[in-house]
Amino acid sequence: MPYIYRSQAKSGTCSFYAYATLYVIKKGKRLTLAIRGIRNRDTNVAIITYLLASISSLKIDIKTLYLDRGFFSIAVIRWLKALKIPFIMPAIKTGKMGGIKQFIQGRKSYKTTYTMQKNKENLVTFDLWIVCKYQKGKRKKHGVEYFVYVVYQPEISLDYIHTDYRRRFGIESSYRIKNICRIKTTNKKPVIRLLFIGISFLLVNIWVNLLWRKVSSPNRGGRLIYREIFTFKQMLSFLRQAIDRLYQVVDTIYLPSG
Repeated sequence: MPYIYRSQAKSGTCSFYAYATLYVIKKGKRLTLAIRGIRNRDTNVAIITYLLASISSLKIDIKTLYLDRGFFSIAVIRWLKALKIPFIMPAIKTGKMGGIKQFIQGRKSYKTTYTMQKNKENLVTFDLWIVCKYQKGKRKKHGVEYFVYVVYQPEISLDYIHTDYRRRFGIESSYRIKNICRIKTTNKKPVIRLLFIGISFLLVNIWVNLLWRKVSSPNRGGRLIYREIFTFKQMLSFLRQAIDRLYQVVDTIYLPSG
């Protein structure tokens, strides 16, 4: 099937339905705006093109595009540079003597350029920022930890790029929250499964908007959100109660007379 995606084994299987999402962060507000089911032959360029096209009518000005390391490739970097879209993505640390690994050295963060090449026609040159962080016993580790980013016209300095990119991790949080209300099914129709995933993301968006509009207060330096007093599970509980009142809960059965 075209929508069956092969990946590392999890829960006893290595076959999955995969999805790509576009997530926006604005003034601390985080929403999922687009979702696409991935076919096993879809290229990364095609996936990004679809997601960006799906929000074109919203006329969103993209200041910086934060991409997962899975998009690290010559084709994606060339395409985004051609479109002049500022972006940040982690580089995959490849190579032994050369490649990206040759830049993992020293004890200070620095900038350089690198040309990634498959052949004479298939190559791209880009800015590479290497960030050094001291672990200081974090996760019981010590020494220097290196983070390598491909950047294009970023509105951030070398000192803050790692902290800035970590904001993208909110998309993983949205996936985990989405799983709380995800409709589980054995249905193999991709359209049905995509619909169920879309509903779960929509519910998360509703919760985020309620927090922003009703369960928060203005605060110097940013809005203060009270997530602990209105959790996602609480919102789902309120919805369940409303549905029970609307459609009535069947709590009694009667045997036929005679």
